Amino acid sequence: MGEEIVHALRGLDLSIGSNELVAIMGPSGSGKSTLMNILGLLDVPTTGQYWLDGRDVAQLPQSELARVRGRQIGFVFQTFELLPRQTALRNVELPLTYSGGPNRKGRAIEALERVGLGNRMGHRPNQMSGGQRQRVAIARALVQKPSLLLADEPTGNLDTQTGEEILALFTELHQQGQTIVIVTHEPDVAERCKRIVRIRDGQVESDESC
Repeated sequence: MGEEIVHALRGLDLSIGSNELVAIMGPSGSGKSTLMNILGLLDVPTTGQYWLDGRDVAQLPQSELARVRGRQIGFVFQTFELLPRQTALRNVELPLTYSGGPNRKGRAIEALERVGLGNRMGHRPNQMSGGQRQRVAIARALVQKPSLLLADEPTGNLDTQTGEEILALFTELHQQGQTIVIVTHEPDVAERCKRIVRIRDGQVESDESC
């Protein structure tokens, strides 16, 4: 901002291993959203390195960042971000339309069945509950079989019971080998994870196993 430089992250050092289920917590302005954007290759760090699957992706050109992001990272948002006029199947199939590859419909069906929505494939978002819409969003994130699943406040728009169902699904996916990072401000959500990383003033304040 003009001559003012704001350091959202300050020499943050963090390592997340394969098949971890990690919660990232922190107050507003702590840097957790910036960290999530860097992990998701939406932002590029001004200094330092970010290694994903043994590859330093911090210095890649935008075209390659987009390719890696599309194939190796799945995103789950608080507001679902589904196309309202499209069916659950079409919403899940959409990322495959951009990335290409064979058997797009079959892969989308497999992802929906994996999250328990095999009987809702033809439904549109307005015909589903909040929990079902979030399951569609999770299926869409999983359809590329990403190395990393990033979830930003995934239970924020859900009631308590439905939120529990979504957290149980994340636990099941973790048990199947999926690496998951959840950004949340809810302690009960964080406690369902195997590790809690707390961020404050752009640095790791604490890093604890549950």
